[in-house]
Amino acid sequence: MGFSEVLLSSPGSGLGLVLVMILVYVAYNGLNSDQGPPGPKAIPVLGNLLQIDLKRPYQTLIKFSQKYGPVFTVWLGPKKVVVLAGYKTVKEALVNHAEVFGDRDPQPIFTENLGENSHGVIWSNNEPWKEMRRFALTNLRDFGMGKRVLEEKVTEEAKCLCEVIRNFRGRAFDTTEPMNRAVSNIICSLVYGSRFEYDDPEFTTLVSYTNRNLQLLGSPSVQVYNLFPWLGRLVPNRNEVLMQKKKVENQNRKFFKNLRETLNPQMSRGFVDAFMIQQQKEGGGTVFHEDNLVQTVLQLFAAGTDTSATTLRWALLLMAKFPHIQDQVREEIIRVIGVREVQLEDRKDLPFTDAVIHETQRIGNIVPMAIPHKTSQDITFKGHFIKKGTTVYPLLASVLYDESEWEKPHSFCPDHFLHKDGKFRKRDAFMPFSAGRRICLGEGLARMELFIFFVTLMQCFRFTAPPGVTEEELDLTARVGFTLSPVSHELCAVPCA
Repeated sequence: MGFSEVLLSSPGSGLGLVLVMILVYVAYNGLNSDQGPPGPKAIPVLGNLLQIDLKRPYQTLIKFSQKYGPVFTVWLGPKKVVVLAGYKTVKEALVNHAEVFGDRDPQPIFTENLGENSHGVIWSNNEPWKEMRRFALTNLRDFGMGKRVLEEKVTEEAKCLCEVIRNFRGRAFDTTEPMNRAVSNIICSLVYGSRFEYDDPEFTTLVSYTNRNLQLLGSPSVQVYNLFPWLGRLVPNRNEVLMQKKKVENQNRKFFKNLRETLNPQMSRGFVDAFMIQQQKEGGGTVFHEDNLVQTVLQLFAAGTDTSATTLRWALLLMAKFPHIQDQVREEIIRVIGVREVQLEDRKDLPFTDAVIHETQRIGNIVPMAIPHKTSQDITFKGHFIKKGTTVYPLLASVLYDESEWEKPHSFCPDHFLHKDGKFRKRDAFMPFSAGRRICLGEGLARMELFIFFVTLMQCFRFTAPPGVTEEELDLTARVGFTLSPVSHELCAVPCA
């Protein structure tokens, strides 16, 4: 006897089935009759999940935007999400209506075990966020962000990176670890007040845990957990994320203990010192408490390392993939600055090199869906009513690949950032750091790092495909993670005379 036959074998069971069908019908029509932006039809519980590629959801959302327009609704399980697509729409929302679209929508995987959502500079909202962002920006600038002193540190770190790469003696190697450690050290200088040796076990562990977590955070299973947090321990990747996160927190608390024991209120060494000094001034009852320090540092470290390191890895892979562009970059660098140390002010004299860096950021599309936003009040936007508290995805991939803004949106084309006379050309639709209130607070640092690291590497090496692999065979497929990084690959770095 089948399942349906069991249900229909008694009047009571048959009535139960009818009631279930009625509830499903009501839920289905409730989802699809919701006032607001249009979107694909959803089913109860799962919403539109069966229609979305959870490995590359941004690609599905771009396709939806072509059918439903630049403002549309999708249901990710029980969660209603309004997606914003295209440069003009995203800019209008994040810049022209910054207050309304400026809140964050905290994700369970990031806020679990915190007890509240007001820690750090990424996921918090309202006054705690405003105060921490102001404090972080002020102190990161005090410790060199955007200044010559930090430029010198980045230059020295770039030299250390070149020495590490030189030790491979032209043999094929994976760029991931050297790049992550070099960029991480810049964050360490700003946050802790000192750098680490690349083989320091505490440093390598910190970098390894952080990178592993960022990969897991973008996995389909963690995305599903964020929608159905009651799944809890049934999601292995969720368990590993929380375990790794706890280890990094404990490691940072150990660092903080050492820094507190040697703290000199008259001479801050980095962001942690500045926080602790402010903590002493204000006492309890403020945002300057230990948990906020831990979460802020973790967020600065993860965000400040992964985005720049991943962009640089894309840059080297693209140079090996398109050697004629690499040759143009190297020719310009050698002609303009030779072998001397690069300085940030050289950027204006290296328009092609600058264009290549910008195009790498555009085509790399590191954070394709941005970090989820949330509306702070009701709004009628582009003719659609959006309720207060609605999750909003500004689809940055749709901005960086907007066919109405870019001549060759799906090709690696540095000419996107060059005028006909060869001078650098700014593009309004270049938005890899997002926009508005939540624009990346480390944008200035990232731009400095990308320029100095990239130029220094191009001065020292020519990057090629490994033996047995042709340039055409180099894979530009992105690996699934919280950010989009190249799939595992190796390159050869041939030292330049």
